[in-house]
Amino acid sequence: MNPPKGRLEAPATSLIANALPMPVIVVGPQLEIVFVNPAAEQFFATGAGHLLKQTLKELIPFGSPLIPLIGQSLERRASVSERHVDLSTPRHGERLADVVVTPLIEPEGTVVITLQERSLAQRIDRQLSHRGAVRSMHGMASVLAHEIKNPLAGIRGAAQLIEEQLPAGERELTQLILDETDRIRALIDRMESFGDTRSFARAPVNIHEVLDRVRRVAETSFARNVAFVETFDPSLPRVLGDRDQLIQVFLNLVRNAADALPESGGEIVLTTGYRPGVKFGAAVAGERLSLPLEVTVRDNGAGVPADLVPYIFDPFVTTKRGGSGLGLALVAKIIGDHGGVIECDSVPRRTVFRILLPKAPNGAEENADA
Repeated sequence: MNPPKGRLEAPATSLIANALPMPVIVVGPQLEIVFVNPAAEQFFATGAGHLLKQTLKELIPFGSPLIPLIGQSLERRASVSERHVDLSTPRHGERLADVVVTPLIEPEGTVVITLQERSLAQRIDRQLSHRGAVRSMHGMASVLAHEIKNPLAGIRGAAQLIEEQLPAGERELTQLILDETDRIRALIDRMESFGDTRSFARAPVNIHEVLDRVRRVAETSFARNVAFVETFDPSLPRVLGDRDQLIQVFLNLVRNAADALPESGGEIVLTTGYRPGVKFGAAVAGERLSLPLEVTVRDNGAGVPADLVPYIFDPFVTTKRGGSGLGLALVAKIIGDHGGVIECDSVPRRTVFRILLPKAPNGAEENADA
């Protein structure tokens, strides 16, 4: 008996799926993997024989939005999609993809997952644009420092002289002037840091010591009620950079994460890992750089609005009420000065800042240990 018109036999369906250039995974009712095409094997750098022995939960990161996406697809009995889904794991390395989940008529509870990988090149291009926006502030910062700080000092001095002549109970307005001039000066000081193009002393830095220092500072100040989870690779090589600047980077990221957390149940996850295959073409002389050291800061807060994610590292872009929008721009500048890359992926209850850094040369590490 011939199959109904328009319906394909299983072997023909497999042939089509195998010919598709994008990864295709079929997942059963218990999230068991029942089919993968060659593109999926390449995507996860794992053979079909091994993948078919796993469940989807073993293949993707803990808390991945892909699992609830499957539930939505089955409930609606229709295809659902999600952009920029993080599928990175220590075993399979850096993975980011746009995902479409489609339910099958039979067997019931089975879905087809198709992935469209977001290439590392796309993310590097986005990072370079962030750096360009930061560099564009160099001249503006210098002008502001010169043209605003001097009259600002005059305004503050005049307010102090007036305050000395007023009774204690009538100094509210002069104190407001002093507070506001101090706030503006602090903002200018932060902007000046964008114009600092001086080279900094580099030395091999243990990134775990940096993260430990950041966690201890956070736990004794702004993140006292936050649960910290650390998943570190103890064999991670050192990064060649400036310890104080890296502390500034991760302290800023952890502070932002803490500010985004709910009043109870807040969690910040710090992870490190080695990604030997992460390389990209640099903008100078066509040189290919290796960025194998990965550090992530993840929180379960409200997340970054989707329309702001592409611009989160641009100056004056902020999700905080009263924020200056310079913190993450400065973070991007420091990471760029270290030859690294930072990116942000965010959905509600899962925001991840991922930093890729070059490792210190072997000789430098040996000298540091000596």
